[in-house]
Amino acid sequence: MATLKEIEMRLKGTRNIKKITTSMKMVSAAKYAQAERRLKPARAYGGGAIDVYDKTGAEGPEDVSRQLIIAISSDRGLCGGIHSGINKAIKAYMAKTPANVETKMFLVGDKCTSVIKKIRPDAIESQVKEYGRKPPTFDDASAVANAILECGFEFDKGILLYNKFRTVVSYNLSEQPVFRDAHFAASKGIDVYDSIDADVLQACAEFQLASIIYFAMKENACSEQSARMTAMDNASKNAGEMIDKLQVTYNRTRQAVITKELIEIISGAAAV
Repeated sequence: MATLKEIEMRLKGTRNIKKITTSMKMVSAAKYAQAERRLKPARAYGGGAIDVYDKTGAEGPEDVSRQLIIAISSDRGLCGGIHSGINKAIKAYMAKTPANVETKMFLVGDKCTSVIKKIRPDAIESQVKEYGRKPPTFDDASAVANAILECGFEFDKGILLYNKFRTVVSYNLSEQPVFRDAHFAASKGIDVYDSIDADVLQACAEFQLASIIYFAMKENACSEQSARMTAMDNASKNAGEMIDKLQVTYNRTRQAVITKELIEIISGAAAV
């Protein structure tokens, strides 16, 4: 049985943890409100880019020999299973990919990189660290898009993995196909646009890629803040329940110590 001092120390530590999780919940709530407000205009970029894909009928070749996976996560934790969902999706894609298909990955955020490095370090083409501490910007998305286009990996199939925000307590793991300018040129509906030459097609493909990555970053950032707020709220509730139980244990132990001391005093007085 734990001593009175040990219970008191644990009670003090649990109270400190509750203070920390409560503070983190309040900070995450403020950041979530900002992220949700910034998400609405960012959805215009993603919605427009996806509409262009749909209207042009862009698609990759049937025989895939090169595959690109772009995963959006973050450097920060304490937000539930939002990052583990991305890692599970990457592992699932790697498991069902044939051995003759070359796969490269662009990983945004250390939470993905640290896991994939253990299983497929050779497949990591590039990684973005120091991401997630500040709200993502279009410059961040452009940097990732430029790195993808300048790496020289001409992929046949591109997949963007991210968490799509739904409500304050829910998000969905989503995947979005991405295409190169060659895919645009071969699409069936590209003829509906006038004056399309190679330079315009390349510029359009680059802007499409940056826009979709920017949209995915904003969706993932909002999902992360909402998940962290929910996780810290649950942690605070759990800490409160532990404090209540420890307080009862502390009171019972203290009462037992006092009773024992009284019994010793009474027994000594009776012996005299």
